[in-house]
Amino acid sequence: MVFQQLLLNRLVKNQKMKTLRQRSYSIKNLSACGGPEVCEDMVRQDALTPLSALLRECCAGFDVSSSPAVKGQKHTVEDVANEAVNLLWNLCESSSTAVSVFNKAGLLDVLLRCLQRHPQNMELGISAGSLWNLKNGLSSAQQSQTLTALATTLSHSLSLDAGELIPELWRAESARLSKETTSAAESDHTDERPGGHEAEEMEEDVRDEKMNGRKSNGKMSKTKNDISDLLPRDRLELREAKALLSAQQTSLEIIVNMCCSDEPSDDEWEEMSSSDESEMCADGMSDTNSSLFSPLCLSAELHTTLLNHNIPQQDEEFLEAVTSALRSLLQIMATKNIPQCMTPHQLMSFCEAATSCELVSVRVNALAILGITGSSLAKEKNTAETLQLIGNALLNIAMKDSNLVVCGEALDALFDVFADGDEAEKAGKNINLLSSLKALQPGFRAKLRKEGRGKYSPDQLCVLDNIRINLKRFISYLEDLQRK
Repeated sequence: MVFQQLLLNRLVKNQKMKTLRQRSYSIKNLSACGGPEVCEDMVRQDALTPLSALLRECCAGFDVSSSPAVKGQKHTVEDVANEAVNLLWNLCESSSTAVSVFNKAGLLDVLLRCLQRHPQNMELGISAGSLWNLKNGLSSAQQSQTLTALATTLSHSLSLDAGELIPELWRAESARLSKETTSAAESDHTDERPGGHEAEEMEEDVRDEKMNGRKSNGKMSKTKNDISDLLPRDRLELREAKALLSAQQTSLEIIVNMCCSDEPSDDEWEEMSSSDESEMCADGMSDTNSSLFSPLCLSAELHTTLLNHNIPQQDEEFLEAVTSALRSLLQIMATKNIPQCMTPHQLMSFCEAATSCELVSVRVNALAILGITGSSLAKEKNTAETLQLIGNALLNIAMKDSNLVVCGEALDALFDVFADGDEAEKAGKNINLLSSLKALQPGFRAKLRKEGRGKYSPDQLCVLDNIRINLKRFISYLEDLQRK
């Protein structure tokens, strides 16, 4: 650990941005490659003291580094801060002691400063956000300021349209590379000796190569001495595209963790499925096992902060996420025989809104939710009226939706809901299920033959063909029931 201690001791003393970044990068790699044992050893050797000092110095230099005079420097204060935050992230991820020291050192303000630098350096914002995501809670004194700053940053990253920005970055990179190729061809005939700051950097490169046991290779060492993890520093557009997508992913993860507790274990689900807990589900909510319901019980402060920053924005992507999550939750509850707590009015209102969405996946999720709920209700008593509502909704979509995948999902849900049970049989007769399915069968088959191959994927066609066969069998099943 002599090498590690040497790096830590010299980390804050050296004020050259390039050397600072290289050393902080080296320690970060050491913590990442060495695993929990190395991280624990770093914490024991008080690595967090020089690291905290470095982060505070970086934050103090943020405003200076963004001034026009130094904005073009290759190695900025934000780069150094990014490596330092990543190192802190590795330590906190591997050591509970590091998290405790983090809290005692009052580094939350420093982390927020890094998070707020995302317009100038999105990679730094991502690193700070990922580290913040590890924290379990905040004191009441810090909560308001933290939530406001965090929500501002998250809403900004989510408001960026990656679908437009990524192609723009690709075109910008293509134009830049083409221009650089032309310039390189023109400069092949000249060989200028570097001077000033560039010469100083080359001398520093030579010294670093000698320290690492490598021979200097003149001017080429400058381009080869790239210490980036995956993406070279000269691939600016590619780095920005990666940063954008990572920022949006991290933002969504943070929002989910802000709103939800940890997923319940299998034992908790089993406990919830017991008779006592089933009664609790039907009645509402109990103090025991309340973590299962915590996503529905956000604090007023958190709820207000998210809404004030338009998180969530009620767009199609959010609807897809919500319907997918609800579909998975209801499926788990059905598997564990946990009573479902949505009223018929809530269920139908939700699905009516979702099935009017233009996004196919949202409509499919809504139909699956109707199918899951209906098949569970069919096993209970006095549910025929609700099953009629579900059946009419599914029939209406199966007949009228323009997309065969959606029609197929509606039919599949009908099979699940009305496959068995006295309540399902009663509801099916009341809505004339058999005659309705007979009426739509020819149209579904004709549409599948006409549009199938050109409009849908092989996997979708396979599923639709199975639904066509199951429709024929289900009609025969209903006819047998009617003859009894």
